[in-house]
Amino acid sequence: MLIIGHRGAKGLAPENTLVSFQKALAFGVDAIELDVWCSADAQLMVIHDETIDRTTTQKGLVNHFTALELQKLGIPTLEDVFLLVNQQCVINVEIKDPNATKKVVAMMEHYVDHKGWNYSQFQISSFLWDALFTVFRLNTSIPVGVLTENDIDSALLYAKKINAHSINPCYKLLDVSNTKLIQENGFKLYTWTVSVPEDVIFVKMLQVDGIITDFPDSI
Repeated sequence: MLIIGHRGAKGLAPENTLVSFQKALAFGVDAIELDVWCSADAQLMVIHDETIDRTTTQKGLVNHFTALELQKLGIPTLEDVFLLVNQQCVINVEIKDPNATKKVVAMMEHYVDHKGWNYSQFQISSFLWDALFTVFRLNTSIPVGVLTENDIDSALLYAKKINAHSINPCYKLLDVSNTKLIQENGFKLYTWTVSVPEDVIFVKMLQVDGIITDFPDSI
């Protein structure tokens, strides 16, 4: 069962920051999960929201700031995170901005072709299933995760369509039957966001393949 740090170690450090990812790595996570948007100068930035309002001292849309301006506010580039992780764990990149999709694929290809990484060290996930189809069309070697918060049956059908690696559902959707169904169809099941002890016990009982959590030190 993989331990996947949600936005790094979100419960212990500011989310989607290098400090948060470093903390997750220190706990020996199997993977980290993060989110990407494009900056004004088309760089891949690691931030969950479309705006910088919630997580910085400034306000505005991510794509109204340059990468350098965003870095000065503590928002890392995806390249910053790749350099920090340096093959210590899997990196699960959640696509928030459809414009980021091809750039993320190209970056992963570059790291595989020129820096000695391999595709098993990556995953691309998204609630934007069209973005996942784009990944499937561009490079079938990149593991894809179908995110869902409301409909496992539809996620399963789509996962079959794009030959996904995993289905990544909200833990509240899970029961013994649909967990078994997902796994019997050949998909890994990485569930989110599991941080309360009783919820951890519940998903462990279901024998999911991975737990995405804000507190990777306590799984």
